This record gives sequence, C-alpha cells and structure tokens, in this order.
Amino acid sequence: MPSPSLKPVIKSLFEIRQTERLWHIPLLASLAAGIPLVVGLFFNRMNDGILASTAGLVILYLPSTDLANRMITMLACSFGLMVSFTVGIVFSFHPILSAVVLGVLVFAVQWVSNFFRLKPPGSFFFLMIASIASTMPFNLHAIPTKVGIVGLGTMLACLLAFVYSLYITRHYSPQSISEPVKRSRFDNAFQSAITGIFMGSSLLVAHLLKLQNPYWVPISCLAVMQGISLEHIWSRSLQRILGTFVGLALTWVLLRQHPSALAICISIFILQFIIEMLIVRNYGLAVIFITPLTLFLAEAGSAINSDPNVLIPARFLDITIGSIIGALAGWFIHHEQLRNKAEKGYRKTRVAIFRR
Repeated sequence: MPSPSLKPVIKSLFEIRQTERLWHIPLLASLAAGIPLVVGLFFNRMNDGILASTAGLVILYLPSTDLANRMITMLACSFGLMVSFTVGIVFSFHPILSAVVLGVLVFAVQWVSNFFRLKPPGSFFFLMIASIASTMPFNLHAIPTKVGIVGLGTMLACLLAFVYSLYITRHYSPQSISEPVKRSRFDNAFQSAITGIFMGSSLLVAHLLKLQNPYWVPISCLAVMQGISLEHIWSRSLQRILGTFVGLALTWVLLRQHPSALAICISIFILQFIIEMLIVRNYGLAVIFITPLTLFLAEAGSAINSDPNVLIPARFLDITIGSIIGALAGWFIHHEQLRNKAEKGYRKTRVAIFRR
C-alpha cells in the first residue's frame, strides 16, 4: 500500500476550513465545563469539579434537530458516558486487567457509535473518560460518589442543552434526522477491534513504562485514530505532535506565572471556547490550546505548585508515545490488503461454522 504523500499532509497543517457551526456551541461547551469548576472551587472540591467538568463536555453531542430528538440524544449520551466511566473505575484496581477491560469497552463503544454513525466527536469523549477512570486510584467506597459527580456534570449539560434548544429551535429551522449510513458488519467489527486492541495496548504500555499519568497515552492514541483516512491519520499524528509541542510551550509560560486556582478556572473557560471555535477549522491549531486545557484539567489540583520544567517534558513524552501508537493503529485500520485478508478469513470461518 503506498504511503501517504507528504505534500497534502503539510498543506493540512495550515489549511483553515470553512464551517457553518454557530458560536453558540463553543459558548455552551465553555459553560458546561466552567460552571462545575467554579462550584468545585467555591466548596474547595476542585477534583470533583474537574470530574464534573469533564462529564459536562457531553453537551458537544447536542444535534441540530428538533427539541425531542435533541434531548433524547443528550440523555442517551449522558447514560453512555456514565457507563463508560463506571466500567473504567470499577476495574482500575489492577493495571493489566484495566488495560484488557478498556480494550473490550473500546470495542463495544466504537462498534455502537459506528453502527449509529454518531457524528463528531463520535466515541471520543466516552473513551476519554473511560481512560481517565481506568487509571484513577481504586477506592471501592468512593466509586458511587464519583459516578454521581459524573452524573451531575451530565445533568448540568442536559439542562444547558434544554434551555438553549428552547431558544434555538424558535429562531433556526431544525435539521431533519438523517438515516444512519449502513456499513458492513465486518468493517464495523474490524475497525472497532483494531481500535480496542491498540487503545488497550497503549494503556498497558503506559503502565509498563510506569508513566505518572498513564491515561495521556490512550487518549492521544484515540485522538490520532479519529482520522477518516490513512492520509488523515498521518496528518493528525503530525498535527498533534507539533501542536502539542507549541501548546506545551504555551503551558510552560502560563505555569511560570504561578496562576491561582481561580485563574486556572478562568483559563479553562476561555481555552474551551477557543478550542471549539478552532477544532472544526484546523485540528493542529486547536491542539495548541487543547494541550494547556487538558493539562489544567488533569493537573489542576497540583499544577499551581508543579515545576513546569518537570511537568512539560513528561506530558510531551506521554502524548508523543500515544500519537505514534495511534498512527500505527490507523495504518492497520486503513490497510486495504490486511482488511481484505481478514474479511476472507472471517467469511471462511463463518461458512465452516454454519456447515457444522
């Protein structure tokens, strides 16, 4: 299979795409992520605020349809997010087992999102929160509380989505519900299996390397695998590494100012808005701001007192490892010869089973 041309990959680094996305969605995402942080700061429960803030990003799945379909989608996605988090945290007591369970969960979630042709961000946030949960310190008694906090974050997102939908459906014509595009069972299963294997493996690699925050590796792996073609995969991998490098430099500058907890909360609100404005226009530019956002979300409890000269290189290593694994996974997903051989083997096995 020919390797992707370098010219379009480089061109994609600087291309600014047009979009019809309203600025309302970035504002909603900022509110859904920012309000829990302010509440957590007020009650001196920043870790809980961060968890609810991450869950609040389920609002990005809000469709542009009629009110009923909007809320059904939000409730279904909220339930899926809670299930993904619960499965991840329940099996976090053993690193190898958590990696295996994460791989199985990724397969299931990816298969369902492909089957229903879930629009971007697709399976990303379900698998992101599962990856985070899989690396949390295991505390059986704290699991119901953490699941409840995730539920509160999704409830806030649903409330914001409902209020916004009451307004927007009166001023803009809702889009019709498009029928899911049918794809073969094998293609769906093949892509889901590769995604599950590589995400589970990436978490296992992170544990074996004894990385401080191993969830960075599978999340970066997943972000790169979201590409729709091999060329897109390579482009995303390069954009993520380069964008991360610039983003970490920006984070280093911000952390050198020794920001207060309130300043970090405000920064997260602003960064979330900028990211949602850029993500549909240029992924590489968005990554520059995604990096400090994710660092602030993940390290908000310790970033204030952390040494940026230690924190920044560690995160760059994590993200680079994950991006490389994700690019390799993308090669397997979009390798036509490999997929054709796997499909032939699948069909032969199926025929042999039915003959018995």
